[in-house]
Amino acid sequence: MSAQPPTDNAAHLLLIDDDSRIRDLLKRFLGEQGFRVTDAADAFEARRRMQGLSFDLLILDVMMPGESGLELARDLRKTSAVPILMLTARSEIDDRINGLEAGVDDYMAKPFEPRELLLRINAILRRGGPKQAERAETLQFGPFIYTVERGELKRDEDYVRLTDREKHILNHFAEKPGQTVARSELASADTAQGERTVDVQVNRLRRKIEEDPSNPLYLQTVRGIGYRLITN
Repeated sequence: MSAQPPTDNAAHLLLIDDDSRIRDLLKRFLGEQGFRVTDAADAFEARRRMQGLSFDLLILDVMMPGESGLELARDLRKTSAVPILMLTARSEIDDRINGLEAGVDDYMAKPFEPRELLLRINAILRRGGPKQAERAETLQFGPFIYTVERGELKRDEDYVRLTDREKHILNHFAEKPGQTVARSELASADTAQGERTVDVQVNRLRRKIEEDPSNPLYLQTVRGIGYRLITN
């Protein structure tokens, strides 16, 4: 029997390793175990992925060209508590200590048994990562206030009529206030045209909230990723 594809609520892992063979093997293996997996070849690409998506766990190699895994882990810990499982060819005690001091949650030396990696991943996820930020009850941007529960947008005392798709978009921004939301997240199953339709809907919403829709102040494009709503 073939493996079932990951569900939408499956844990989302970011695999960061400069070895394409390891990335391909682990991406296939972990996908077969029911995880959603995104991969990156280095720290720079990983940062781009994290701008547009949220992850439940990072699987991070130490030795990479440019910024090392340890450097990336230390920097991420300044602003994020996302769990990190570090993979490395180094097995010396000092290297493990350095990884733990950098804030990683667990440490595995290569070569490793994939089933052990799976056990480590599940153990970290059971312990629980960072608490998800609670969805904002309201969004305020400029003279506008959007009330999530009622799906109502007001400019000062006047109501602004919204379509269901426009409410859907604003609800996503309420789940990640101030953050970039990827086009793929704004697209939903009922959007047959996918991400291109999101761009059309965003432009329509801009015409309702922006003084100059071609030069938006609030609903801004993050090139190559998605959109960010600038709130007060």
